[in-house]
Amino acid sequence: MKKIVYFISALYVVSACGGSSIKVKKQDEKMISAVEAGGQSEKELDASLEEIKKEEEQREKEILANYTTLSFNELEHDYGNVKEESDNTTHFIVTNTGKKPLIIEKVEASCGCTTPEKPDQPILPGKSDKIKVVFHPKPGQVGEQNKTVTVTANTEPRLTVLKIKAFVK
Repeated sequence: MKKIVYFISALYVVSACGGSSIKVKKQDEKMISAVEAGGQSEKELDASLEEIKKEEEQREKEILANYTTLSFNELEHDYGNVKEESDNTTHFIVTNTGKKPLIIEKVEASCGCTTPEKPDQPILPGKSDKIKVVFHPKPGQVGEQNKTVTVTANTEPRLTVLKIKAFVK
């Protein structure tokens, strides 16, 4: 986020300079360059930059104010030994440990043999819900299997990766 703030700040300074120009002159056999800021002094430019920085920090605080936190009963589930063409189900229990409603925007599996289902409703602070994950190995998909389910929510960080593994016989 800081990189974005600095980038936007730099763009603002460049645009604030409007009619700025770069002058290069030779002085005592050295090349010296200077930026003229269309009537703004360096002090005024610094003040403008500081104001932008404060505005961006305020926006970031407002955005983070709508975030919450979560926890899971486990981040990795081992199905153990399973058979091809079988449905293997687990439930990851997600708890809202923050002060705002937890909104799980999406859950995505790393491959087509894994099907996750997210809660439909926001999870209130202190409450829990389930993310159902079904692993269905296809014919020929034998041996050690490691898959992931990525959960996107109104948390910081926005993504949480859940892992599943199984040994298909």
